[in-house]
Amino acid sequence: MVTVEELFAIDSLLSGEEREIRDTVAAFAAQRLRPHIEDWFEAGTFPAREMAPELGKLGLLGMHLEGYGCAGMSATAYGLACQELEAVDSGVRSMVSVQGSLAMTAIHRFGSEEQKQRWLPDMAAGAALGCFGLTEPDFGSNPGGMRTRAKRDGDDWVLNGSKMWITNGSVADVAVVWAYAEDGDAKPVVRGFLVPAGTPGFTAREMHRKLSLRASITAELDFDDVRLPADAVLPESRGLSSPLACLSEARFGIIFGALGAARDCLTAAIEYSRTREVFDKPLAGYQLTQGKLADMALELGKGQLLALHLGRLKDRGEISAEQISAGKLNSTREAIAIARECRTILGANGITLDYPVLRHANNLESVLTYEGTAEVHQLVLGKALTDANAFR
Repeated sequence: MVTVEELFAIDSLLSGEEREIRDTVAAFAAQRLRPHIEDWFEAGTFPAREMAPELGKLGLLGMHLEGYGCAGMSATAYGLACQELEAVDSGVRSMVSVQGSLAMTAIHRFGSEEQKQRWLPDMAAGAALGCFGLTEPDFGSNPGGMRTRAKRDGDDWVLNGSKMWITNGSVADVAVVWAYAEDGDAKPVVRGFLVPAGTPGFTAREMHRKLSLRASITAELDFDDVRLPADAVLPESRGLSSPLACLSEARFGIIFGALGAARDCLTAAIEYSRTREVFDKPLAGYQLTQGKLADMALELGKGQLLALHLGRLKDRGEISAEQISAGKLNSTREAIAIARECRTILGANGITLDYPVLRHANNLESVLTYEGTAEVHQLVLGKALTDANAFR
């Protein structure tokens, strides 16, 4: 027997350090996350506060950022870490992505030196959690239509509005909130604001009754005349390109992460097919089963090769937004197809939490949608290929 990684000789494309990082994260995930993930998913919770310091100790929070206690690892190493985390559950990878690729990246890229010193070391260590408030109840794929506003009042800003589907929102120590800043007669422009938990007028309510990403904290944020000092604004943020740059970082992690979920499903399906007997022989001995497994292995391997190629491009500073869209679209679309096909091999057992496949499939429904829906990324690629804008 060979694994998909062996079939495509993936290890031959990795450095010794990259393999060591991948294996370290995989060992941590096997010891600290995998034994509990079914219970967390069933209960609809995740111990973010408890796990954050352990993730920080491994250097996984903001691991691709430089300075301020961050590990400063390569983009490829970060991607491999995301793959191992999402092989356990998309909710775990989401928590790490939101902390590092969204909240920390926003502060690192657009914040003042004082803001960086105040928040980044604690966030890298897992002593403080952050969230990223962009999506609103009526504005997801079209964030430019957001209704959240920050108006100047003397030296202060007064923030009003709401955000929805915010990972880590109800447990975060600081929210990075994007709003149209209205400053006198100047044209409103999107800017980022740091809103500490406990600020008067700021409430975060955890969202329940989810059928996907259940092992993840999701919240709705409300801002009712929240008064913020002048230094709450991220000084280098200006325009919608600022939050979109952070989203591009998070999408990169998904390129690798979604394949981790697919790999876990395929591994479970292969193991099950070798031991489950139907009509007096193992499922693995039937041509239909082998055809399914071969097709899924092929798509997973191709996805891993693309992810590594994009990682190398990003490490050289040569990657484009369109290339990240291509990777995100491919990985999420193939991963969810693999999860669903694996469920057919497991039959009725596939719908239980005794096996990971339907849990992954449910999670991937969200991963397919967030950080840009599959349709949005199709349009990004369509525009790049035709130079015609079909968004409107």
